[in-house]
Amino acid sequence: MPESLTLESATVRTVSVPLRRPVVSKVGLFREWPLILIDLYTNEGVVGRSYLEPYLKHSSRYIVPAIEDLVAAQAGQCLAPLDNFQASRRSLNLVGYEGITMIAIAGIDMAIWDALAKASDMPLAVMLGGSIGAVPAYNSNGLWLTDVSTLAKEAEELVAEGRFEGLKLRLGRDRLSDDLAAIRAVREGAGEDIKLMVDFNQGLSLGDALARCHALDDEGLYWFEEPIVYNNLSGYAQLARELRTPLQIGENFYGPRAMHEAVTVQACDYVMPDLMRIGGVSGWLRAAPIAAAGGIRVSTHLYPEVAAHLMRITETAHWLEWQDWADPILKEPFAVADGRIEIPNRPGSGIEWDEAAVKRYAN
Repeated sequence: MPESLTLESATVRTVSVPLRRPVVSKVGLFREWPLILIDLYTNEGVVGRSYLEPYLKHSSRYIVPAIEDLVAAQAGQCLAPLDNFQASRRSLNLVGYEGITMIAIAGIDMAIWDALAKASDMPLAVMLGGSIGAVPAYNSNGLWLTDVSTLAKEAEELVAEGRFEGLKLRLGRDRLSDDLAAIRAVREGAGEDIKLMVDFNQGLSLGDALARCHALDDEGLYWFEEPIVYNNLSGYAQLARELRTPLQIGENFYGPRAMHEAVTVQACDYVMPDLMRIGGVSGWLRAAPIAAAGGIRVSTHLYPEVAAHLMRITETAHWLEWQDWADPILKEPFAVADGRIEIPNRPGSGIEWDEAAVKRYAN
C-alpha cells in the first residue's frame, strides 16, 4: 500500500440508466436505475472511483451533499480507509449510523480503496492479500413479478447470458398457486437442475411468510430471501428455526454490528451484505469475519465489480449476485462466462466511466 495519498476533492455526479428488463417487485416499479458516481481526487494525481445505487432518484438530493461535506472535512488528510471510516462515523453519530450517513461513508470508502489499489498498481483483491480470478455468480437481471406466462422464455435467456447455474426469482404474488406456477415456469425454461434463489423483497407479514414459506418448503429452492421487513429479527429467527429451506438476509445490514446482531439471534442461514449499507470495503472487511466465525456463507448484493474482489478474500464466500445495471456507464464492464464473473487484471476495482454515456444519462 502506498505510504501517502492525500485527499484533495471529489466530483459527484448523478445519472439514470435504462434497464433492459424493468424491475417489478414489492419495492416498486423501476424502468431506469439511478446511480451516484464518485470521482475522488488526490494531490498525487490518482483518482479513486466508485458508484452508489440509491434506488430512488430523488434520494441523491440528500446523499450527494452528505458525500461532499464528508470529503470537504477530510481534504488534505492522508487516505487511510479504516481510519477514515471510523472518523466519518464518529462525526455523524449524533444523526445516526444508518441511512444516508452510512451510504455516503460507503461511497467514499470504496473510492478510497480504489485509489490506493491504483497507486499500488494492483487489483483491489491482490492489494487486500488475495488474487484475481473467477467468482461464482447467479443471474439476477430478471424474473420479476411479471406475467407468469413470460417467465419460461426469460429464464432460458438469463441462463444463456453467461451459462449461469443459478437464477433469482421474485415471489410473493397474491396467490400461492401463482408463485408455484412461477417456479414451474422458470424450471421449464432454465432446466430442472437450475439453482433457484427466491426473493420476497420484504413483501410479506410474518403470518403470511410462515404460511407461504412452509407451503413452498418442499419445492427444492436454494434459499428464501427477505420474506418480511428487514429489521424483524425475532420473526426471522422463528422462520429460520421452522423452515428447511435456508433463509437469506443481509442486504439491509447497516454496518458490521447489524450482522453480528442477526447472527447472534440466529436470524438466518446465509448473509448477503450490500456494500452501500455495510460500509463499503472497510465495512465488509469487518463484517465478513463475523459470518466466518459462525460458519455462515456470505453472498453479495449489487455492486458486482467491487464485490467480486471482496469475494476473493472472504473465507466463507458463497454467491455473487450478477446485475448489469451499471454497465451502460462503465468503460469496460466485467465479463461473465460459465456462470462466473471474471475480475480483470487492472489496478483498483476496475471501474472507469464511459464519459459519453455519463453525459447521455446525466440527470
